[in-house]
Amino acid sequence: MNLHHQPEHTFQIDNRLVTMGAVLTAAGALLSGAGMAVMAFAAVKAGKRMIRNMDVPPSQQAAMKWQKAKEASRAGMDAWHSASDA
Repeated sequence: MNLHHQPEHTFQIDNRLVTMGAVLTAAGALLSGAGMAVMAFAAVKAGKRMIRNMDVPPSQQAAMKWQKAKEASRAGMDAWHSASDA
């Protein structure tokens, strides 16, 4: 008589289901990557179209704003020097 007989409780995974899950995950990742590439292409295309349709190019806008900032800084320094001299 075998007193040490224990029921076998093992963890068994169906390999077909694991394989199918991996395949579906890979397919979803590829489809997601393709979707992100299409969205990025659309965003870049829209950005280029927006810049092309601008009246003043962004580089010229930046130069004008930099010039205004320099003038404002110089005016502030001049006002500070005038106030400190008085």
